[in-house]
Amino acid sequence: MVNMLFLHGVLFLASFHGIQSLKICSFNVRTFGKAKAAKKEILDVLVKTIARCDLLLMMEIKDSSNQAFPALMKRLNNQSNKNEYKSIISERLGRNTYKEQYAFIYRHKLLSVKRSYQYPDHQAADEDVFAREPFVVWFSSRSTTVKDFVIVPQHTMPDSAVCEIDGLYDVYIEMKRRWRAKYFIFMGDFNAGCGYVRKKHWKNIRLRNDTNFVWLIGDKNDTTVKESTHCAYDRIVLHGEKLIKAVIPNSVNIFDFKKAYGMTEGEALNVSDHFPVEVDLMESYGHFSWLKSFKGLKG
Repeated sequence: MVNMLFLHGVLFLASFHGIQSLKICSFNVRTFGKAKAAKKEILDVLVKTIARCDLLLMMEIKDSSNQAFPALMKRLNNQSNKNEYKSIISERLGRNTYKEQYAFIYRHKLLSVKRSYQYPDHQAADEDVFAREPFVVWFSSRSTTVKDFVIVPQHTMPDSAVCEIDGLYDVYIEMKRRWRAKYFIFMGDFNAGCGYVRKKHWKNIRLRNDTNFVWLIGDKNDTTVKESTHCAYDRIVLHGEKLIKAVIPNSVNIFDFKKAYGMTEGEALNVSDHFPVEVDLMESYGHFSWLKSFKGLKG
């Protein structure tokens, strides 16, 4: 039997050091443009929500003047007083006059951009699968156990969600060939629930049927703000064994900013109709390497 006093000491030291992590988030900020950026109460909620994250994918930026997103970044960095956030943003994407942008906001002391690539969506027979093609970014991390990972963002068109989610598999194949990367995170507003992706549809989605891809947000989860809806629209999907093992247990979360900030449903919907989804990656083991020797011990 393990000496209980010694075991308590081990647990105390582990608690003292704490498990450091990198929080990665995805947030559809519903029609983010000049009008929304001009409302202080909305911008304050967005800043508080973003500041919880070390890396955040922001979707549905709709601003041809290119003023709203810089205003958000300025407010974010003014609040931190350290200019600790940088960003990388896509071109305006869309088939017709309706355009959106993807943006990644990240703490530059923890992360850096290794490469970026605007996926062209030229597949077999020049098929136009994506309404808003993924803006793929390869990040380097200074502290996590996985030192670099590729993030593939996607905001699907609701009526073509099944086809677009399946198309992400082709993006994976292309980016793996192009960059020879090992670790991938697919995330965004996939519209992957309710009437857009039904149970019968999953068999046609390669990203789901290939067991090498791990889906962190379940089909029965609810990522919507409205109390009258219950849909798992927003998802995070991982590929790469080491990356999957780096996920801190119980860190996968849907951040209910309405509850966290004491908002009414109406106030929350002014910010977005989606809650952010998030996951924490473990930092390099460091102080915890000596705990490995106790694996399998029982009292």
